[in-house]
Amino acid sequence: MSTNRRVVIAVFPDVDLLDVTGPAEVFALANRETGGRAGYAVQLAAPTSGPVTTSAGVRLLADLAFDDVDGVLDTLLVPGAVDVLPGGPVARIDEDVVAWVERVAPGARRVASVCVGAHLLAAAGLLDGRTATTHWSTAAQLAAENPEVTVDPDPIFVRSGSVWTGAGISACMDLALALVAEDLGEEAALAVARQLVMYLRRQGGQSQFSVPLSRPPASRRDIDELRLHIADHLDGDLTTPALAARMCLSERHFARVFRQETGTTPAAYVEAARVEAARRLLESTDQPLDEVAAACGLGSVETLHRALRKQLGTTPAAYRRRFRTTS
Repeated sequence: MSTNRRVVIAVFPDVDLLDVTGPAEVFALANRETGGRAGYAVQLAAPTSGPVTTSAGVRLLADLAFDDVDGVLDTLLVPGAVDVLPGGPVARIDEDVVAWVERVAPGARRVASVCVGAHLLAAAGLLDGRTATTHWSTAAQLAAENPEVTVDPDPIFVRSGSVWTGAGISACMDLALALVAEDLGEEAALAVARQLVMYLRRQGGQSQFSVPLSRPPASRRDIDELRLHIADHLDGDLTTPALAARMCLSERHFARVFRQETGTTPAAYVEAARVEAARRLLESTDQPLDEVAAACGLGSVETLHRALRKQLGTTPAAYRRRFRTTS
């Protein structure tokens, strides 16, 4: 016997196309893989019904106008849109969309944002007191404009009660699969992932970007060159004194310059880079943990355990079980 799960996805001018069609495809495949038992019924809602031009230039056809959405919703899904400015992308806050989300969210069992849609949920007050994520490129904007929200720019998605936030852009598929898993169980979600040729459904705690991507380019070329040196010599001497000597600076001056340029300390940056390298090896190889620790410059299995627990909240063995990508 099928269950009616009404999913309403917001669409509006310049919305990211994949953030709409990706989750819709996941829900459609869930229906197919369960012989209709999943019962997902997806509708697109826009300021007015009819064609909506996305950021890709492809037009979607909205089923409903915002004013026509009423009744009980199982899932309200809110993508986002960005304005590309000289300083980089800026999430767009559409006040009409925000007002609509404020109105219909209380009637939904759960609310989820995709990519920069988190900015719309925050503007509607749905993220107050919660931890949330968004696309890494607008995470600083989300934090600056919403101090009452704890912004974690690293995970693929975050669940806080009945509110989910996802990173972008392909992470919309991972978020939708997680929603299917909550409704129908892991087996159904993995069946959908196989149909999508997604080899492994990524979990929310997996990082959405690498350490270099998470830091903007430095204004000083020598700091950028040092970051490349760190990435290429993770098993070498990367202590602050050694790095300061390489830069021909005093330790105090080097530490101050490095923090100004990267937003973090040399030691924290090196540890994050080593953990990232360890993650890649855990995901893609069967190397023993002592070899992984040595290759990444973490030295010992004990240090590897401590670093992963600190940064990822898990153990090397548990991480490998969850995120292994080769047989």
